[in-house]
Amino acid sequence: MQSQAITEFGKPLQLVETPTPTPKGTEILLKVHNAGVCHSDVHIHDGYFDLGGGNKLPMANMKLPHTLGHEIEGEVIAIGPDVKGVSVGQRYAAFPWIGCGKCPACERGEENICVGGPRQLGCSSGVAGGYATHVMVPHPKYLIDYGKTNPALGAAYMCSGLTAFSAMKKVGKLGANDQVLVLGVGGVGMMGVQFAKALFGKGPLAADIDDEKLAAAKKAGASATYNTKDPESAKKLMADTGGGAYAVVDFVGSEKTFAYASQCVRRGGKVIIVGLFGGAMSMPIPMFPFRAISINGSMVGSLDDTREMMELVKAGKVDPIPFTTRPLSAANQTLDDLREGKITGRVVLTP
Repeated sequence: MQSQAITEFGKPLQLVETPTPTPKGTEILLKVHNAGVCHSDVHIHDGYFDLGGGNKLPMANMKLPHTLGHEIEGEVIAIGPDVKGVSVGQRYAAFPWIGCGKCPACERGEENICVGGPRQLGCSSGVAGGYATHVMVPHPKYLIDYGKTNPALGAAYMCSGLTAFSAMKKVGKLGANDQVLVLGVGGVGMMGVQFAKALFGKGPLAADIDDEKLAAAKKAGASATYNTKDPESAKKLMADTGGGAYAVVDFVGSEKTFAYASQCVRRGGKVIIVGLFGGAMSMPIPMFPFRAISINGSMVGSLDDTREMMELVKAGKVDPIPFTTRPLSAANQTLDDLREGKITGRVVLTP
């Protein structure tokens, strides 16, 4: 099998050839047809997450070489002797957020926030992902039926879709005049626009620094758009909504976007931080009770969330986001393009 792997953090991925593994026990070997490229891949490739103030969270424990890719769709080509209900030739998306199965989070069904030793495809040390011709999935329960959905989107829903869906579920019930603001309408934010429509019955507000992305969000169903480079845009949003958005879902996760979110959220509202761009946030502590706001973190979603999300998708209640496909050999260029903000929607590699 072939992989585009990290051999040195911050350096171009290298083509690596290794023996194609044979599945054991409950394992399933997929021939990868589609592998989405996510902003998390950029951070892992860089070798750190930015914590602000010059501080970094390094990927010091990650064993190299490492194969990225956690948005995976492929064909079953071999199964272990204990696998039931899955046949060679079937195609599935792979739920990548696999936990240890033993810690309190996993026992609650929240493997995505496992603290006992996660085994996340393409993200955990020693667990190879989908920037490859083949990938191993440890159990058939992690194979997701995506129905008649385009297979490339089936892959992308395993992170960008799931992340957006889970974040929108945290918004909760909206009042008749409550608004949700999607902050950052890249690949995941565009999914956020779609799931907001599906869950709340109306398009959200959208904000970004890129007019092209805002135009795409408007076309996708956003009810109004705001360019955050305009110093008056937050005031305009506050005026348009009669006091701000009930929930701001920040799909960027930077110092600037948090500052913008804190300006735009109404009293009693929520800021839900999804993105991992980096930095640090600051707010006077008395402002939390005075404004009665809450700040939540949202980290992808659970296996149950994934199944619930895919039922909406298969029922045709979620419009597809724009995506393009590129060969696996274009992985380095794609990571660079994502790093530089040149991608609208999603890019999916096709090994």
